[in-house]
This record gives sequence, C-alpha cells and structure tokens, in this order.
Amino acid sequence: MVKKVVEEEVIDHSLNDLLLRGRVSAEATTKELPSGDKVVEFRLIVTRAEREGVDTLDIAAWSAKSRKTALTLKPDQWVEISGSIHRRFWQSPGGLASRWQVEAIEISRL
Repeated sequence: MVKKVVEEEVIDHSLNDLLLRGRVSAEATTKELPSGDKVVEFRLIVTRAEREGVDTLDIAAWSAKSRKTALTLKPDQWVEISGSIHRRFWQSPGGLASRWQVEAIEISRL
C-alpha cells in the first residue's frame, strides 16, 4: 500500500491591530536612536473595562505625521490611537532588555 502525503496550507489568522482611547499622561518626548531614527514617545491612561482602575501604556510614534501630532498633545487631553503592539529589544548595561510598546499609526484628538 502506498501512502499519499498531502501538504496542508497553513493559514495565519493572527491580527495585531488595536484601537485605544484614553488621556495623555504628560507631554511627549522625542528620542533619537543610535541608528539616527527618531521616535516620539508618550503615555496613555486607559480605564479598565472589567474592573476598577487604570492602565498606563507606552505609545511610540515613528512616522513623521504621527510624531508631529504626538508633539502637540497636552496632558489630560483625550485621544484615540490606532496601531499595533510590539516588543522592543535593546542591549542595556545589565544585558538584553525589552518592553511592550504600542506603535501609533494614527493619533486623533477626541
């Protein structure tokens, strides 16, 4: 008897797309990386839906448009962020370090 092996196509159903609404915690800051790239970072305060409390999320604006918008945001201003989540890695004095960060594609004032 001859067995026929059929390869199945693997379909990737993953999705890294998010929408956040919250308040800006403080003014954004610009960072220039060793590569020469620039990023504008700020924190967003979001209320937890299922229980009391809030979370503060790190937001990174990489494109020229999102960097420009981020730099005009004021503390306590309500905004909507669309983007995706990424884990960033870098070499620190103590070894390899990482953190999760939201990459903002669009930033809109509410």
